[in-house]
Amino acid sequence: MHNLPNTVVARPRSLLDRFLSIFTVVHSGEGLGAVVLTINVFLLLGSYYILKTVREPLILAEGSAELKAYAAAAQAALLFLVIPVYGWIASRMDRIRFIALSTLFFVFNLVGFLVLVKAGIKVGFAYFIWLGIVNVFVVAQFWAFANDLYTEEAGKRLFPIIGVGSSIGAWLGSEAAGRLFRHLDIPGMMLMAAAGLLLALGLTWVANRLFRQTAIGATQRNAEKPLGKEGGFELVLKNRYLSLVAMLIFLLNIVNTTGEYILSSFVVEQAQLLAGQAEGASSAIGAFIGEFYGTFYSRVNLLALLMQLLLVPYIFRWVGVRGALFILPCIALGGYSLLIAYPLLAVIRIAKILENATDYSIQNTTRHAVFLLTSREAKYKAKAAIDTFFVRTGDMAQAGIVKLGTMAGLGIKGFAVVNFGMVLVWLAVALLLFREHKRLSAEQATATLVAAD
Repeated sequence: MHNLPNTVVARPRSLLDRFLSIFTVVHSGEGLGAVVLTINVFLLLGSYYILKTVREPLILAEGSAELKAYAAAAQAALLFLVIPVYGWIASRMDRIRFIALSTLFFVFNLVGFLVLVKAGIKVGFAYFIWLGIVNVFVVAQFWAFANDLYTEEAGKRLFPIIGVGSSIGAWLGSEAAGRLFRHLDIPGMMLMAAAGLLLALGLTWVANRLFRQTAIGATQRNAEKPLGKEGGFELVLKNRYLSLVAMLIFLLNIVNTTGEYILSSFVVEQAQLLAGQAEGASSAIGAFIGEFYGTFYSRVNLLALLMQLLLVPYIFRWVGVRGALFILPCIALGGYSLLIAYPLLAVIRIAKILENATDYSIQNTTRHAVFLLTSREAKYKAKAAIDTFFVRTGDMAQAGIVKLGTMAGLGIKGFAVVNFGMVLVWLAVALLLFREHKRLSAEQATATLVAAD
């Protein structure tokens, strides 16, 4: 835990510290805190992927791939109202009380959906909107907490390890969900996910205690004081660095969700062909979609886990956070180029597995690590705004693309061309962010040297 400023005197590395050093550089006392955070995010992502797999049959069986795309747009409008309230609450309590309050609120919402599903009420559209908001809030909140605990230097070393928990949780959660669809109903899966969120909250409390016990001075006071008064939107608009991060996430999400629309269209078409006009066709369509996505997410997340374990620590060591910004857009560029030439289900399936796996490992760790250079207010409020509102605004823009594209009669190749162009813009923004990150890093290094003198 001695990555924090003003910590206690260093002691010999534990067996856990030495084991984790196989994957990255781990200093004395850092191992336990990193493992607690790893298990924490494992539970969060495992719970989310159970809920995400439940989401697909709820909305696709009730409507279509277009309805799924349009539902994503509604999230952005709701988040425009939620983000200021979120920041207002964050300014009035310490970090652990704030995280506990928001997590318990989300669990309460989930129990409400469970009751409605058991009553036979259709909740697919509302559930889709709710889950899209909850997912980004919970994950953003976790990584804001992790950013608050670690210095930039320690975060670059340990975030790849913590990210392993995210990859394993996503993989096992989707794997379990695909199998559970054959044995457990949707309310039962929702109940499992709620339990996972509560366990994750308990580990957040444990991690907070661990870091507070070993930290002294300013670091310990940070855990106890509320944040400043500036809102998330205000921070993003005033700061060039944060604005570039927001723009990059916005573009990433347009590309990703357009790819998801292409895949969903194929899946619904295939499910309808297999079900035909047979009795119980609606149930068969829902089962096919649920099992397909369970398998799809499982393969995505297994590959993401392998990338997180075998590639991310070395990528961060060799090219750093800045270099890692370019990996996902280059992969997406290749995938949509191939889809333009060969608009087939097999091609989009493989392209999306590779794209999503890279997003959930290399890009996921990178997008959180870029906040290590920022203030506490930016870590909690600006990050929440970026990872929720700007993500869902990207979804809203993608919904417009879907609407205009379907009206114009665009096929798979047409949507692939649109994504190809968006990836080129994404690469340009990544270059600007690369330069801004380099500048801020140099400024902080200079300030550290001056303070040391």
